[in-house]
Amino acid sequence: MISLTARWVVVDIEGTLTPTSQVHVTLYDYARPRLGPWIDEHADDAVVADAVAQIRSLGGLSESATTDELVAVLHGWMDADQKIAPLKTLQGLIWQRGYAVGDLTAEFFPDVAKRLREWHAAGLTLAVFSSGSVPGQIAFFSRTTDGDLRDLFTAHFDTVNAGPKREAPSYKAIASALRAVPEETVFLSDVPAELHAAAEAGWQTVGLARPGEPFADADFSPHPAVDSLTDVEIS
Repeated sequence: MISLTARWVVVDIEGTLTPTSQVHVTLYDYARPRLGPWIDEHADDAVVADAVAQIRSLGGLSESATTDELVAVLHGWMDADQKIAPLKTLQGLIWQRGYAVGDLTAEFFPDVAKRLREWHAAGLTLAVFSSGSVPGQIAFFSRTTDGDLRDLFTAHFDTVNAGPKREAPSYKAIASALRAVPEETVFLSDVPAELHAAAEAGWQTVGLARPGEPFADADFSPHPAVDSLTDVEIS
């Protein structure tokens, strides 16, 4: 059991709150065939138009690139699991619609919802830092097997409004946005490199070494690590 004293708790999603397969299989497979139609059907949407412009630039495509060419770049990024902003933006919009119409339901590890509710009820300020876009995060928590969990969180952060997850300045930016004291802030993640960055920013850290997940056997030192949120007490 790990016992900490803090006022702010920031959580990762993939591998920490939900199985990695929920993102890499369920959500990716849902978004993949819908990217092209979404681009075509929302061509006049400023957010989509900006994402398309970024895809052309980052993918080395011409202004006359077809939707199929844009999608080929997006699929390549997905296959390589690259956290690139325009991809995350389009995925987030598609997932947002999927949750809204009932096509998607987020599934968490069994210990997650109860613990998050307990921390929230105890007066802790909860926030999310994930590579998935903020709209995608909010949609994710809106429809889960444990109900609508959006009200538990004060703020959401991604690699666009905070920065890379493996760099300390991102955590400093989040602390500033939350008006949080770094020493009284805890970050929970399944990725040691992210915990290193949070610790460099002065945060407390806890690793989630969940059985069967990609980082289950990783070296989390010097961070304490558990395999369930049940083993983390924060007051």
